[in-house]
Amino acid sequence: MILLSARLLRLLGLRDVRLVVNSLGTPASRAAYREKLTAYFSAHAALLDEDSKRRLAGNPLRILDSKNPDMQRIVAGAPRLLDSLDAESREHFQSLCAQLSSAGIEYHVEPHLVRGLDYYTRTVFEWTTDALGSQSTVCAGGRYDGLVAQLGGVDTPGIGWAMGQERIVMLLEKLNLGLVKHRPQVYLVLVGEHAEIPGFKMAEQLRDAWPELALQVNLGGGSFKTQFKRADKSGAEFALVLGDDEVARGVVAVKALRRELAQEECPVERISERIGTLLGLKERERNHG
Repeated sequence: MILLSARLLRLLGLRDVRLVVNSLGTPASRAAYREKLTAYFSAHAALLDEDSKRRLAGNPLRILDSKNPDMQRIVAGAPRLLDSLDAESREHFQSLCAQLSSAGIEYHVEPHLVRGLDYYTRTVFEWTTDALGSQSTVCAGGRYDGLVAQLGGVDTPGIGWAMGQERIVMLLEKLNLGLVKHRPQVYLVLVGEHAEIPGFKMAEQLRDAWPELALQVNLGGGSFKTQFKRADKSGAEFALVLGDDEVARGVVAVKALRRELAQEECPVERISERIGTLLGLKERERNHG
């Protein structure tokens, strides 16, 4: 799962990210560690901020994740969870690190990485960046072997991660990587209360006929003029116009947006064939066949 996340980030061009890993061990070893941590922070209670005092009573491991700069010195002196691991969990973590190294994945062991949810066991990891300020984590996850049993199911191992879509986009923009914007070939303009349902039906028929066709359907309503502006701005080669009048007559208007071609009307049942001809899809299909 970590290798999968690494490959996805590489495909997006995000190489300026950092993988941090840790192990929480088993629930038993974590409970023993929690006692040590509670004793340590209790002895330094006068130095804790209000949020950490609250966490001390509920989940002292979360204090390790404090973002308060004034807490960093006290957190740095806290006992390390890795030192409290049981032998099996320690061996498991060493094996994980060896596999990451063998795959060429650079990683950093972060003893204070605990994640925010109690059901995690053993491996936890995050992909972080320095480019987004406090929003540093772009992907995070780990193992949760006991979660299904906690919910009343059969004891089942589990692992997963979540990636912040907004943070990924922010990072792409910050690093000037941008997102590849694919222009539609056809933009479907739908005007009138009776046009939407047959319009969506026609759009799906076109996609079925030409799987490679990039077709965008107008959403959000708008007048004929407004939708035509959207069609032109989209960069599409052709606009298909379906209004109440066209629906009643069983036709769709075809207007070229990038070529000097006269606007035409085409029977709805023949529109797939006509679009295939106009865009050269038939010829491409023949050549690839």
